[in-house]
Amino acid sequence: MPDQDAGGAVARGMRALLARREAELAGGAGPVGWRIGFNGPAIQQHFGLSEPVVGYLVDTGVTTAGSVVDLSGWTAAAVEVEVAIRVGDDGGVAGLAPALELVDLDLPFDDLEAILAGNVFQRGVVFGDEVPGIDPWAMVASVTKAGVVVVEGSIVEDPATTVSFVRSFLAAHGAALEPGHRIIAGSVVAPRPVTGGAELHVAFGPLGKLSIAFAP
Repeated sequence: MPDQDAGGAVARGMRALLARREAELAGGAGPVGWRIGFNGPAIQQHFGLSEPVVGYLVDTGVTTAGSVVDLSGWTAAAVEVEVAIRVGDDGGVAGLAPALELVDLDLPFDDLEAILAGNVFQRGVVFGDEVPGIDPWAMVASVTKAGVVVVEGSIVEDPATTVSFVRSFLAAHGAALEPGHRIIAGSVVAPRPVTGGAELHVAFGPLGKLSIAFAP
């Protein structure tokens, strides 16, 4: 476990993260929403955390489904399979969609403050279409690579609970969850490392399918 005070590291890291977000918005990026980070118990234990952390999403990082992503300059690219939650006017869950998050694990896992300051490795996100009226607990994500299912996973938390957590976490750090924001709710499987030339196809059960490819 890294030798640091987790609470202090989160507070300092979130100040840097939100300042980075404000700078991106001032530079012309549009707000999209937020993302859960470190939702697994093992990584939380590693950092001495009792809960996940929250990063941000802006429109400059939104990749169109079916696009080919160039990994030039990336250190350790990975894909996280997630469910996207849209926040409604009443502050509750207004819609669900499949999502793939692109991350670059370019920092060592020994400095929580630096990882937060870098927006928790976030590099991009692909959203699928919202599907109305589904039972989120019926969603089982299956990741296929080279024609073989390599991993499956399901959500572990009710989307309404995720929204409530993000709202409280942001409020504690001086930010706000707003109607229309989207939340990608944490990976339902371990992040999948990818390299140039790779393709991943993910079936989300009732939420549909998403694919992503990476330039050779």
